[in-house]
Amino acid sequence: MSEPQPNWEREVLEKLALSAIQEQRRSRHWSILFKTLGFLYLFVVLFLAAGWFGDDGVGIPKEHTALIDLQGVIASDQASADVIIGSLQGAFEDNKTKGVILRINSPGGSPVQAGQIYDEIKRLRKLHPAIPLYAVVDDICASGGYYVAAAADKIFVDKASIVGSIGVLMDGFGFTKTMEKLGVERRLLTAGENKGFLDPFSPVDPEQQAYAKQMLEEIHGQFIAVVREGRGKRLKETPDMFSGLVWSGERSVQLGLADGLGSVESVARDVIKAKDIIDYTKQESLAERLAGRLGAEMATALRPFETSGVSLR
Repeated sequence: MSEPQPNWEREVLEKLALSAIQEQRRSRHWSILFKTLGFLYLFVVLFLAAGWFGDDGVGIPKEHTALIDLQGVIASDQASADVIIGSLQGAFEDNKTKGVILRINSPGGSPVQAGQIYDEIKRLRKLHPAIPLYAVVDDICASGGYYVAAAADKIFVDKASIVGSIGVLMDGFGFTKTMEKLGVERRLLTAGENKGFLDPFSPVDPEQQAYAKQMLEEIHGQFIAVVREGRGKRLKETPDMFSGLVWSGERSVQLGLADGLGSVESVARDVIKAKDIIDYTKQESLAERLAGRLGAEMATALRPFETSGVSLR
């Protein structure tokens, strides 16, 4: 009988260790492969869900109603013209869009932002005359919100919606008496006699107040002109129509400020005749929202004592 080779135990152990290492490597390779396939699957699902494959994306019907949401205050850091305009352009440029619904739930906001959205709606309607745009009001469509809605082919409301507030305001506070009681002295230095325009810590200057009123009347006139142009002969003007009052949705239909009662679903189904609804509302990324808010805060910090801006609210 032959004798065992020297160090045979060591060779066996080395073979077992090598076999275990190879098995671990194979398991790791399979794990990496399955994880990669899983990430690729999720990536494709997200692309399809977000509609990032364009007009030919899976799940988008041949004809559909495009929905865009205008929610909240119309301002550069909230319901901004950039976001709404980008959404409108995407909806109109899709050759499968049969009609566009702009769902509005806004108390108003910046006349500049509202005006930019209004002008873009008019431009897109001229470029795409076969695609109608209808405004559908949720709870409220006031001031700047109604400014935007006036560009629509028709406006639909709920009977209890709040509609109107066709006016302009510039608000602020006065602290002069409070400062007197506290013994606080205001020291304002300016280069330019009107640079401290309506400063809340200084007494009201009648000339500056009159100038502000004149400017508000000018912007109010622009607002009225937009409403008259958009509504045309449908508008049944009353003495208080442009006074800043609001009306119920039911009353707004009677006044010609709106065309009828309807929801997003009913307008898509019965008016546009395309019941499938695709949401084209663009969402700002977290970085964009933070950048917008940071910019607004920096602007406020640089002009802490100036009056509030003009607002369609």
